Amino acid sequence: MQSNNNELYLSDLLDRLLDTGVVLRGHITISVADIELIYLDISVVLASVERALKWERISLEESRVNVRSIQH
Repeated sequence: MQSNNNELYLSDLLDRLLDTGVVLRGHITISVADIELIYLDISVVLASVERALKWERISLEESRVNVRSIQH
């Protein structure tokens, strides 16, 4: 019974995270002998398709407003 409660809790948590969206950011540096060879700045977006499309619409509207303000 305990595992069923945990599974329900995890599924509710995942549903909420996908509904609101999550952005994970990280920095990775690969070095050899204290010489940095590769530096990665990583951003990962985890969201439902519906939420991602909503963010895209908002972003497009904001960019149109910015273009109009620059033109005037």
